[in-house]
Amino acid sequence: MKKLLVTGASGFLGWNLCQQAQANWEVYGTYFTHEVKISGATLSKTDLKDFAALAQLFKKIQPDAVIHTAAASKPNFCQTNPHESLAINVTAAVNIARLCGEGNLPCAFTSTDLVFDGKHPFYQESDPICPINYYGEQKAIAEQKMSEIYPAIAICRMPLMFGAPSPVAASFLQGMISNLKAGKEINLFVDEFRTPASATAASQGLLLAVENQIQGILHLGGKERISRYDFGLLLADMLQLPTDLIKPGKQADVVAVAPRSPDTSLDSSKAFALGYQPLSLREELVNLLSRPT
Repeated sequence: MKKLLVTGASGFLGWNLCQQAQANWEVYGTYFTHEVKISGATLSKTDLKDFAALAQLFKKIQPDAVIHTAAASKPNFCQTNPHESLAINVTAAVNIARLCGEGNLPCAFTSTDLVFDGKHPFYQESDPICPINYYGEQKAIAEQKMSEIYPAIAICRMPLMFGAPSPVAASFLQGMISNLKAGKEINLFVDEFRTPASATAASQGLLLAVENQIQGILHLGGKERISRYDFGLLLADMLQLPTDLIKPGKQADVVAVAPRSPDTSLDSSKAFALGYQPLSLREELVNLLSRPT
């Protein structure tokens, strides 16, 4: 099998991607802060900000394709630690682009729907970007710089994602489930909308991008636009827990460190036409909740 290198293998998306990729790839992954083990994958501690160290890893593995998921992905962290997050979100991405360009390797980069300001959904790949927080801004810079260095790269804009947690990184779903099961109330926005996708579907979309050597921007959102509040109601209903634990709130009610976009729903019809087929949110949650814990 061909070799796939996944950066950020300890992270939520990277960890799920490493599981999905093993059916068709010999999987290699990187981590830096949090060491994890993934059965069937070979992981290495690597500082992606260190070009020489990364180049040495590429020389050792000689990957046939690369998917770059490693990031400082929490908007509030990026807002309060702009220099540290810039090094992870931009410098590391530029290093990946340089090495993939030198090897002419299929490469997918995980950007974000937060490159948009949330005022004009549904967003297509050709729509102008306008990030309103540092995280979105850093991803926008990375998109531009990587594309300039290596135009053949696939810039995959990812939606809000949920799914099985890695040993060190969970999605927003786990906190919601634990609170609901404990009988705790959850306040969720009625005026913040996304097009969520499961980590399984998102991973399949990323693999589709490298396997088909997609070039340019590709949106990998789910098929349903939903508010945070309605997602919570759906989850509570599926867990057969009281939906009155889900309390409606508005963005204006909360003072956030990082500004929040109201509606970054993605138009992913381009990816759907290529064979990206996320399930409905209910189906994805059924699959997830039925897994042994």
